[in-house]
Amino acid sequence: MAELETVIGIETHAQLNTRTKMFCGCSLSFGKEPNTQTCPVCTGHPGVLPVANAEAIEKSLRIAVALNCEIAPITRFDRKNYYYPDLPKNYQISQNYDNLGVKGHMDLDVDGVTKRIRIHNMHMEEDAGKLTHPESSNADFSLVDLNRTGTPLAEIVTEPDFRSVDEVRVYMETLRSILLYIDASDCKMEQGSLRFEASISMRPVGQKEFGSRVEIKNLNSMKAVVGALEHEEKRQKELLASGGKQDPETRLWDEVRCKTSVMRSKEGAADYRYFPEPDLPPIHISQEWLDRVKAAMPELPRERRRRFIDEYGLPAYDAGVLVEDRAMADFFEATVGLVGDAKTVSNWVMVEVMRRLNEQGIVISDLKVTPENLAGLLRLLKNKTINQTVAKEVFADMIESGEEPEKIVERKGLKQISDGGAIEEVVRKVLDANPKAVEDFKAGKKNAQQFIIGQVMRETKGKANPGMVVKLLKDLLG
Repeated sequence: MAELETVIGIETHAQLNTRTKMFCGCSLSFGKEPNTQTCPVCTGHPGVLPVANAEAIEKSLRIAVALNCEIAPITRFDRKNYYYPDLPKNYQISQNYDNLGVKGHMDLDVDGVTKRIRIHNMHMEEDAGKLTHPESSNADFSLVDLNRTGTPLAEIVTEPDFRSVDEVRVYMETLRSILLYIDASDCKMEQGSLRFEASISMRPVGQKEFGSRVEIKNLNSMKAVVGALEHEEKRQKELLASGGKQDPETRLWDEVRCKTSVMRSKEGAADYRYFPEPDLPPIHISQEWLDRVKAAMPELPRERRRRFIDEYGLPAYDAGVLVEDRAMADFFEATVGLVGDAKTVSNWVMVEVMRRLNEQGIVISDLKVTPENLAGLLRLLKNKTINQTVAKEVFADMIESGEEPEKIVERKGLKQISDGGAIEEVVRKVLDANPKAVEDFKAGKKNAQQFIIGQVMRETKGKANPGMVVKLLKDLLG
């Protein structure tokens, strides 16, 4: 059998982080009591009229620009008709004929190679509600919560340009980073504000025609998307290799059993009977509006990563970690601007700062340490006012108190001891108390040197200049 090629396309629903819903004034606060954030508009009462959320349109326009889409000068909403228990109007206001953005692209860096993924379209729509199914197997009911109904969404549809699961992983991470950078979505997948659906098929290498497409649903995390695609890739290849035939179908991902199962066959495209939404006027995207949005766009992650490498001389890995979160990258740049030495700043941010954020379960905007204070700490270290051990102790205090490092050092008496006479006195005391370590040192055992240095640091409460301690050991013991 001919070698098979994997073909994947991705659809993304990003919930826009607006204050209110797409076509009414209901709040979008997460976690409220079911059915407490609704009104006659979002619950589809007769005679009500929707009004488009200007903030949602603005944020959607940012996404379309960030994805290098062609922007429609006139974009319209359409009705997508279908029945589902949590869709109270029995139709969804979406876009089909005149999408906001088309023919875009995103460049990915995958294993040192640039891969361009084409964006078929990016359009606006409203979300449906949420069904909760009882865990009991004999339950004959489900519960509906309409709080999410009418939430503004940006749907991003790629062309089937992915040829590996790893490319999909990089795409999801890159897209999430972009959405956060431009402040379009909070991207909290655990809350459903960023959702992916994947379609995968196989075809012989070199063949232009696509194979039968399998759409995978029930993907509530990036890990689930990767796991489902890896499983499907393996399953379909084994099926075709054994002489089987893959029919077009929709499958569900079971994260517990790590396998997909058939949900329904796909005989053809669903008939949603789209027609222009009669209650909403066309939206005119003026050149002035578009220019204003473009001018306000921040530097995007991929470009910022490249600049961090070129301008600051950072390794590609460091730059990639730092730019993943815009606030983290801003913190890094602000600190470098105050103290210089980008690599040292990078090391402290990636190790000490990120470790504290993970331990406390917070984001960098919640951190009590400011770029000014971190820069002050690194200046104390650079000037040999304190050593590395003491610097970490001071940083721990800064995390808890938010106090300036200079004040902490002064208050705790942590200035590094660089007086040769004072250090020599401590070193001689340690040598006299540890004759066995002295013998081992003279015998060339490296552990002995570390032990002696450790004892000196203990006697000086970590304040002795380590370089002077090493020099004195060599002078005194040879």
